[in-house]
Amino acid sequence: MIYPTRAAVLTAAAGAPVALMVAVFLPARWYAGLAWPVAVLLLTLIDAFTGVRRGEARIDRIPAASVGATIDAKITVILAGSGAPGAAEVAIAANPLLAAEDDGRLWIPLVAGKGAAYLPLTALRRGKVHLEQLWLRWRGPLGLTWKQQSIPIDTSFAILPDIRPVQQRGAQIFQRHALQGLIAQIDRGDGADFESLVEFRSGMDRRAIDWKQSARHAKLHAKEFRTERNNQIVFAIDAGRQMSEPVGGLPRVDRAVSAMLLTAWVALKLGDRVALHAFDSRPRIASGLISGAASFAELQQLAAGIDYSSEETNYTFGLTTLATRLTRRSMIVLFTEFTDLTSADFMVRAAARIVQTHLLLVVVLRDEEVEAIADREPQEADDVTRAVTAAGLLRDRRIALTRLQHLGVHIIESEYDRVGEQLVAGYVDLKRRNLL
Repeated sequence: MIYPTRAAVLTAAAGAPVALMVAVFLPARWYAGLAWPVAVLLLTLIDAFTGVRRGEARIDRIPAASVGATIDAKITVILAGSGAPGAAEVAIAANPLLAAEDDGRLWIPLVAGKGAAYLPLTALRRGKVHLEQLWLRWRGPLGLTWKQQSIPIDTSFAILPDIRPVQQRGAQIFQRHALQGLIAQIDRGDGADFESLVEFRSGMDRRAIDWKQSARHAKLHAKEFRTERNNQIVFAIDAGRQMSEPVGGLPRVDRAVSAMLLTAWVALKLGDRVALHAFDSRPRIASGLISGAASFAELQQLAAGIDYSSEETNYTFGLTTLATRLTRRSMIVLFTEFTDLTSADFMVRAAARIVQTHLLLVVVLRDEEVEAIADREPQEADDVTRAVTAAGLLRDRRIALTRLQHLGVHIIESEYDRVGEQLVAGYVDLKRRNLL
């Protein structure tokens, strides 16, 4: 495709006053005023049919990336032939999973008709990205025409759940709890599984004394326990409409997946078994229990399959289906979000049945935007309406969370950037207290 540049249009338009003056002052020579636009037209045609006629462009292979990460896509351009320009512009087709600077446009400087540059792409959501088309355009030797070409490409890469918290902070968080004695001493002296019978020493818990064995040996003996391993930890992720809303630039469900992966990594390192359950209006993913740190990659691939849904969450269907699959007491970590008392009431009723058999931990993200609206000093009448509405939403949220706490449900309400760390701390605390 060939079309005039802005310079050609402005140059042609600049001759209009000259043609008008010729027509006014020399009406017999009016045709002389057409010399300027005709000259511009001829130069534009010459520019269109000289120089480089065809070009090539490609995108190098892009590795898999995490949600929220910035990807540098390398684009290479080749314009072979005489009169190659000093720069060319490329643009990629829009993709709902990606955000690109300047609408995906990029100027690439060329040396002898060849050049390469990096286009920053931000991964917005999980999924499989397919880049199928790329546009390339460059100016002619005189700068009066654009020569544009559509180039088919076949570049695909996956956007996976964000495991950067696991890579960057997993070992640090694990070590922190170890230094506090929660993990370093987790094998013996704390827990529910009987380990051995030892002679009672000063500082040991007197409730651990085995009086029958003490009478038999004529010495005080105490039972030594170790923390139970092989516990079942089930991560239930609400993937409904409200969890697809963004917080801090990323959907809530992606924040939940990142926190889940960090906690699952710690749980697998501690010897517990982990499962994933995702649901919206009905169950979508129901995995089996896995164990061992080597199984973390399998859990990551399962989490990548959690889709963004526009359907309302059915807590009764999702949590009841999960409960029927569990054959022993388990810890269920539910990531969810609610904004009205109606949906919260369904969740509370489903939770009431769950806590009769299992340990339930509910994780919700604080809505800092709503809190800011409620706390902001009003400047006009609309601000008062917004503040009252925001305060009502926060009140309904607090009522629902309080009802859950009265049922015996454990609650973690955290900022979006600290939810992973707080969830790990809550999990280790419940494990240390032998509530499983």
